[in-house]
Amino acid sequence: MNEIVETALSLWGLTGAHYHLVAARENAVYEITTDTQKFALRLHRKGYRTDAELRSELTWMNTVAQGGIVVPKPIASRSCDFLHTVDGVQVDVLTWLTGSPIGATGKTLNVPDRGRLFHQIGQALARLHDVSDIWTPPTGFTRCAWDRDGLMGDDPLWGRFWENPSLSAKDHMLFTSFRQSADAALAKAENQLDYGLIHADLVRENMLQDGDKIQLIDFDDGGFGFRLFDIATALLKNLDEPDFPDLKASLLKGYTSVRPIDVHLLDLFMALRSATYVGWIITRMDENGSHQRNIRFIKTTRRLVENYMAG
Repeated sequence: MNEIVETALSLWGLTGAHYHLVAARENAVYEITTDTQKFALRLHRKGYRTDAELRSELTWMNTVAQGGIVVPKPIASRSCDFLHTVDGVQVDVLTWLTGSPIGATGKTLNVPDRGRLFHQIGQALARLHDVSDIWTPPTGFTRCAWDRDGLMGDDPLWGRFWENPSLSAKDHMLFTSFRQSADAALAKAENQLDYGLIHADLVRENMLQDGDKIQLIDFDDGGFGFRLFDIATALLKNLDEPDFPDLKASLLKGYTSVRPIDVHLLDLFMALRSATYVGWIITRMDENGSHQRNIRFIKTTRRLVENYMAG
C-alpha cells in the first residue's frame, strides 16, 4: 500500500509529506501531514463503488460543505481531478477535520451535556437534509438507494438479513415475517415519507465534535433514502444508554427545530437499520471479532423487531 500512497501523494503535489494509517474499515484512510496542513487520503475498497458513484459522492460532499455543514471537502489533484486510480485502487484526498468522534460502538457514551450534544446532532442532520433538498444533482449523478428494494428486496444493499446462517429457526421465522410486514408497511406509506439524499452511516465514529461544532464524515454509504433511516442510524448504537429516551427526544427536538418530520414509523426504521447489520456481517464472518458482532447484531435486531411486531 505504501507505493500506492506515495504515487497518490505525487498526483496531488504532496510528495514527501508524512503519512500514516488512521482507519482501516471499509476504506483505508491515511492522515497526510505537510509543514503547514493536514489532509485525509482515502484508498477505496476495490469493487465497492464505481468511479461515477465516487465522483457523485465527492460532488455532493462539496455541495454540503458549501451549505455551511462541516464535512470533509474534496481536494483537486494537480490535474484538477478529484479521483484517480492507482494500481487498480481508487484514491481521493479530502480536507482534514480536527474534531474527535463522539464515542465508539460498543462502549459507554462518555460525553458531557449529552442532551445538548444530541440536540446538535439532530440539527446537523436536518441541515444536511435541507442542503441536499435545495441542491439539484448534476447529470450523471449516481448513488445507491436505501429504498424498499435496497432494504428488503431480493438483493438488499447490505445482504439478505433474514438468511444470515447463524439465525436460529425461530429467528429466521421472525426476521422473515418482519421483512414481509415491513415491506407492506413501507409500500403503504413510502409516498408520504420524507425521502432524498441521506448520509446512511451516522454512527458515533462518523460524528465528530470540535467545541460547539458537529462534523460529519464518511459519506461512503450515502445515497438516496428515507430520512427516518438517517435518524434511526444516529440513534441505534445508543440503545443501551440508560438515558436513551432522553437522547432520542433531544435528537428529534434538534431535528424538528430545523425541519419537520413525521416519526410515526421510527420504530420500523430502527428495526430495519438494525437488520441491515445482520445482512452486512454475512460476508465478513471470517474477520476478527465478527462472531461477537454477529451475535450482538442478531440480539439487537430481535429485540427491535419483536418490539415493532408487538406494537
